[in-house]
This record gives sequence, C-alpha cells and structure tokens, in this order.
Amino acid sequence: MSRPQFSEFRPHPSFRGGHAQTLAGAYLPWRKSVSTPVEHRVALPDEDSLVLHDDCPPEWTPGGPVALLMHGLGGSHRSGYMVRISQRLLERGVRSFRLDLRGSGAGIGLARRPYNAGCSADVFCVLEHLQRLCPGSSISPVGFSLSGNILLKLLGESPASVPACVERAMAVSPPIDLRCCVRELDRFSNRMYNRHFVKLLHNSLESRKRLLPDAPVPQDYRRPRRLYDFDDLYTAPVSGFASAEDYYARCSAAQFLPAIDVPTLILAARDDPLVPVSIFAGCAHSSSVRMHISGGGGHLGFIARRGEDPDRRWMDWRVLDWLSLPTPNLPARASDA
Repeated sequence: MSRPQFSEFRPHPSFRGGHAQTLAGAYLPWRKSVSTPVEHRVALPDEDSLVLHDDCPPEWTPGGPVALLMHGLGGSHRSGYMVRISQRLLERGVRSFRLDLRGSGAGIGLARRPYNAGCSADVFCVLEHLQRLCPGSSISPVGFSLSGNILLKLLGESPASVPACVERAMAVSPPIDLRCCVRELDRFSNRMYNRHFVKLLHNSLESRKRLLPDAPVPQDYRRPRRLYDFDDLYTAPVSGFASAEDYYARCSAAQFLPAIDVPTLILAARDDPLVPVSIFAGCAHSSSVRMHISGGGGHLGFIARRGEDPDRRWMDWRVLDWLSLPTPNLPARASDA
C-alpha cells in the first residue's frame, strides 16, 4: 500500500532538531478552544469509569462522522494537541470525543487502577459506548504517543472483534516497542523527559491515594527516579503483569501490526527523542497499515515553516487530512464479512 500523499514536513527555522521540536510542540501557545464539551462517563467492568468530552458541532446530525482522540502519557483531554484538533474538527462539522484514560483529567477520582500501554480493553468499551451514543456513525480513533500504542494493540490483537463502525485509525508517534523507548529515556540527553514523566505519574498516584484510599499500591512502592522503575514498582504489579519486562513484552504494539485490517496510518518523525525511528524500520505490518516517517518533527512537535497549511501545526493538519480522505479501497475486514 502506498503512503499518503502528504506535504513534506519542513521544520520552522527557530526549532531545528528533535528536542527543539518536542519542546516547542508542548509549550508554544495556541488559539484556545471556545467550545464547552459535554461530559459522558463510560463504566468499565471492574467498576472504574472513564470520561469522554463531547465536542459536537451545531450542524452535526445523527449518522455523521465521529472522531475519538486519545492522549499520551501524563496527558488528558486538556493537552494542547487534543484541544487544538478537537477545535479544528468542530469547525469542519466532525463530532469529536476527547478521552481521559483511567485516572486522568476529569477522571482523577473515578478509577482505582491506572491506565497502561496495553489497556486496549478500556478503549474497546469506549468504542462500544460510542456505537450506542452515535448509532450509524463511522468512528475514527486517533491515538497520540502512548495511546497510539494502545490503539494499535486493540486493532491487531483481535481484528474480528473491532467494531465495524471503526472506519479508519491513526497513531501519532506511537512507542510500539516499549522496552526500546523506555531504554531511550535512560540516555543522558533524555533525562529531563524521564524525570518529567515520573513526576507526573507519581503525583497522579498520590492524588489517587487521597481521593480513593482503597486504590491498590504495592507495599514496596517508593518514589522512583526512572520511568522503568515506576513501571516495575507500580504499573506492572497493579495492572497484573509480573514485571516491567513482562509488561513491555506483552503490550508492545509492534507484534500486533501484521493482523490489523482497519485502514491505519502511523505518523512518526526521524528525530523523535522519545520514540526512536529504528523501531519502525523493517517492522512487519499488514497491507492495511501505512507509515509516514517524516524527516523531522520531534515527539508530537511538528512545528513547520509557513506553507500550504493555515498555520504552523503540521501534525494537526495531517490528522485532519487522514480523517477526511475517501475510504481506502482495501480488502473487506474480517469483522464485516
């Protein structure tokens, strides 16, 4: 399958290199959303709940297109890329739902257990909820960073179970080899990211303990210094894995790519400091999966020179491009047979 015909990314001259792009993508200001989303709760089988933030255009009618946006590690529905893209979709008449994964954003007091890179069952529950809420609509999920891995795992671990309403999917900067990506965080040049993620996750755990005193915490848990240690001490045991290594091995999405039969785009950058481009080289995948590896852009950065897009947020417009393409001419999905 040929890759999408996107305009090539050309970095803004003030933000050259992966680190500059990553930081600019996170901290440059943007036009704030003026929408007031409606909140929906999604009950999970273990009695935890998730929160969806519904941005519905006034002109949207039943059966119209729907997008599901999912944030990365330490993010929420308030993350800049989530807000910007939902606003752009709203302006195009597409109803979008921003998901707070377990214990994130508006769901901080609604989940005893944390989300993890393999929580595809949670997203499956969300898709079923959206099917009931928006009958007849096609749904296009987009996962950013860690949620990109979750989404790819969902699509490939049991293709026949993916709801037929899922028309296409997109994963941006997904860490499809978790062990490799966590190892990359241990590099000296990446220690600021390592510390940042650990601080966010530890603070989230402390908030969960205050709000939900019965939330599970391993007895030997202590404040970690690295993401690997946090996963080994907390994420893995609380989520049912034997260790961080077991967690990474079972949840890395690369192993599920060959079975995906939903038209899916993976967008990544060669200079991403957190997700090394080497994990995509020679990675086996089905004919339904397309990869676009940009020459630059960092991790969820993609701040571009002025060009054909309305502004410099190149990544945002590629998400909209993918969601607005005609349905690809692909073999029938197993779930549709």
